[in-house]
Amino acid sequence: MTTPSSSPKSANWQAAKDTFHAYATWLIGISWMLFFGLSIVVLTVFGVLTVPQLGFVIILISIVIKAIFKQQIQAEEKASAATYLAEAEQLKRQLVEARMATMQAQVEPHFLFNTLASIDHLIETDPPRASLMQKSLIALLRATLPNMREQKTNTVRYLDQELSVIRPYLDIQKMRMEDRLQIQWDIPEGLHSAEMPNMMMLSLVENAFKHGLEPKAEGGTLVLRVEVSHGKLVVTVKDSGVGYFPADANNVSASKSAQTASPQGVWAGGFGLKNIRDRLALIYGDQASFSIRALEPYEGSGTLAILSFPYKIAPIEATAKL
Repeated sequence: MTTPSSSPKSANWQAAKDTFHAYATWLIGISWMLFFGLSIVVLTVFGVLTVPQLGFVIILISIVIKAIFKQQIQAEEKASAATYLAEAEQLKRQLVEARMATMQAQVEPHFLFNTLASIDHLIETDPPRASLMQKSLIALLRATLPNMREQKTNTVRYLDQELSVIRPYLDIQKMRMEDRLQIQWDIPEGLHSAEMPNMMMLSLVENAFKHGLEPKAEGGTLVLRVEVSHGKLVVTVKDSGVGYFPADANNVSASKSAQTASPQGVWAGGFGLKNIRDRLALIYGDQASFSIRALEPYEGSGTLAILSFPYKIAPIEATAKL
C-alpha cells in the first residue's frame, strides 16, 4: 500500500524523468550548428547574471546528453517502428487468412450442383459411372472438409495434400466432359512432399475449367506440371480453352499494375489474382512470383499460369501424415 508521503515523491520523480526525456529528445532533434548558437546565447545570459560557470556546466551536460542519448533514442524509435510494422504485418496476415477461411468454408455451388445433377442423371442411364462419380465426390469432400473445420487456416500445405483434392476434382470433370477433356500430368513422385501454398494450385485448375475449358464446345486439354528450377518449385497450369483475358491484358503478372487489368481482377471467382499475389507475398516475400497470360496465336488458344516459390521439403513428421 502506497503511503501518502511517498505518492507525491513518485509523481515528482516521474515528472522529472519525463522532463529530462523531453529535453534529451529536443537536443537530439536540433543540429549542432543550432546547438552552438544557443550555447553562445546561454553563455551571454549567464555572463550578464555573473554566473558564467553555471552556463558552462549546463552546456557541457547538454553536450554529453546529445552525444550519449542520441543512439538510445534512435534505438527506441527503431524499436517502435519495428513494432508498428510487425503489428501491420500481423493484421495483413489475419486479413489474408480470413479470406482463405471464407473461401474454404464454401464448396463451389456451381460445381457441386452440376456434379449432383450429373450423378442423378447417371443413376438412371449409367449406374456404374454414377457410382464412380459419387466416389470421386466423396473423396473430394473428404480431402476438403477437414480444412473447413480447422479454426486456423493453414497457410502452407504439401503438394500431395493438394493433389488429394485435385485428383477427384479432375476425375469428376473427366466423367462430365468425357472425350472433350484430356489431362496431361507431369508431376514427379519425388516432389509430392514439397511445400505448396494451400489451395492455390486447385484455384488455378478450377478457373481453367470455369473460364477456359467448359465454355469451349469441343473441350480441350489441361496440362499440370511441377518441376524444380534454380532452387524454386515451379507449378504450371495450362489449358487449351477459350481464354478469358481482355485484349489489352494478354500478359498479366503479379504486379500492382495487374490490378487494373479488369475491374474485378482477372477472375470473378475463386482466389482471384489479387489473393494469390497477396498470399505469395505474405508467405515468401519477393522470393515468389506469379504470372498468367493468354497463349500467343502460334501456341494455340488457352491460358498459361505459372507459380514459382522457394522449394522446400516437408518435415518428416508432416510427411508421415500425408
